[in-house]
Amino acid sequence: MPDPALLINIARLSESGADFQFHLEESWFARWQTQDPGLEFAGPGSLEVQVHLERHGHDILVRGHLGGSITLSCGRCLTPFSYPVTVDFDLLLAPGPVFVNDKDLELTPEDLDLDFYEGEVVDLERLLKEQVLLQFPLKPLCRETCKGICPGCGADLNQEPCRCTLHQTSSPFAQVKKPKT
Repeated sequence: MPDPALLINIARLSESGADFQFHLEESWFARWQTQDPGLEFAGPGSLEVQVHLERHGHDILVRGHLGGSITLSCGRCLTPFSYPVTVDFDLLLAPGPVFVNDKDLELTPEDLDLDFYEGEVVDLERLLKEQVLLQFPLKPLCRETCKGICPGCGADLNQEPCRCTLHQTSSPFAQVKKPKT
């Protein structure tokens, strides 16, 4: 269920628009994680959001800025770390999509900044979640030089040396190494 503060009634928007400011903190991220269990934040985040909405006929122009940080887990050592997020975005919202047929549609670069709304309400929460997700790195790293975790002993190689004892295991190719007699 969307946050009521992030649902904007478009009938109340003038053509000159309206400005909105939000502070998204731990409770917003926790609710988001509850709604989407596959999404894992390592801890709380904090984002400041400024959004300007303007009506242009039935279309809504959304200009916004997100700034703050989110807490992610490092993809190598699993340590939680603060990841900075700063993004400016411009979107055009049109009334619900009308598709002529079920064939695959080819998107143009302009289509990537187009989204849709239904009814008389714009759900900013959905748009903000999308903007945050677009900022996620493919592989979050606490730092570029992160050494990760040893697959043998589980030591965090950034904090301590590997505890594995070097021992020879018999290789399935050991017989190939022996000379034929």
